[in-house]
Amino acid sequence: MNRKLKSDLDGVLSLSEEEIARRAAVDPDALPTDEAFWLRTTRVEQPLRKQNVSIRLNRKVVEFFKKQGPGYQTRINAVLERYVEIKEGRGECR
Repeated sequence: MNRKLKSDLDGVLSLSEEEIARRAAVDPDALPTDEAFWLRTTRVEQPLRKQNVSIRLNRKVVEFFKKQGPGYQTRINAVLERYVEIKEGRGECR
């Protein structure tokens, strides 16, 4: 840990609960939350880690996805994920 981070951490650890609450109350970025806020939230799942693979695709397939702009590999992955869902019976074919 670099010195700056360590000194910041040491400073935070030395604060009392009351001092933390006082600073949070005057911090415009620290919005208070109540039970209603947490009831409206949704859990965001971390995407599964992707695995590097080498795959040979038809030129026509690659060109089709590349023409749609940046993120073509992500779109190819989304199509393949959907195919898996359908084959596993977890998704309706649209």
